[in-house]
Amino acid sequence: MSGPKITCYIDIVSPFAYIAFHVLQNSPAFAKCEITYVPILLGGLMNACGNSPPINIKNKKDYLGQQRVRWAKYFSVPIIEGFPKGFPFRTLSAQRALCAISQKAPEKLAPVIGALFRAVWVEGNTAVGEPDGFAPLIESVLGKQEAHEIMSAMNNPDVKALLTANTGRSFDSGAFGLPWLVCTNTKGETEGFFGVDHLGQVADFLGLDRALDRGFRAAL
Repeated sequence: MSGPKITCYIDIVSPFAYIAFHVLQNSPAFAKCEITYVPILLGGLMNACGNSPPINIKNKKDYLGQQRVRWAKYFSVPIIEGFPKGFPFRTLSAQRALCAISQKAPEKLAPVIGALFRAVWVEGNTAVGEPDGFAPLIESVLGKQEAHEIMSAMNNPDVKALLTANTGRSFDSGAFGLPWLVCTNTKGETEGFFGVDHLGQVADFLGLDRALDRGFRAAL
């Protein structure tokens, strides 16, 4: 019998995707899960859904800013208080680079995602959306030679197609925003879950022990 599995769709522009990523990587509740991270383009997903970016909805931006800090506090996730300067920022190049890493060095994908997320949502550096900003971070994880290969590959047609396919795959699985988690439990049942505030439902569906992380006391 295989263990619980999670496919987590991410874009580094999303603070809630960052919080979910940090929890999945660090919470003992998820330690026994097989987790796959899939880079997508959030803007493309929103367009596919006909969904309006929350930042464009009156009152919602301020509310989500508060929620972002609240949920980070519940799960002990480091995060800056306000939105970083330049937010929202373009992530097309960064997400393509992550797709290239998923092809060429999949074992390094999570550490690179973590480095990019930290740069944006802990240090407030939105320059990592562009090649000059994220190249040094990729090199810090992969090394100079492998990072050079990724930077060369990120604009290849197959990598561009992969980002498009990943975004379409997230939409087809039911996503309308991030974080979106597609989970399979030990019974072989699969369901999708949206949002950091539903990580408690994720834990229950997968048969995980909520008591291992105090953050779940506030989660649905």
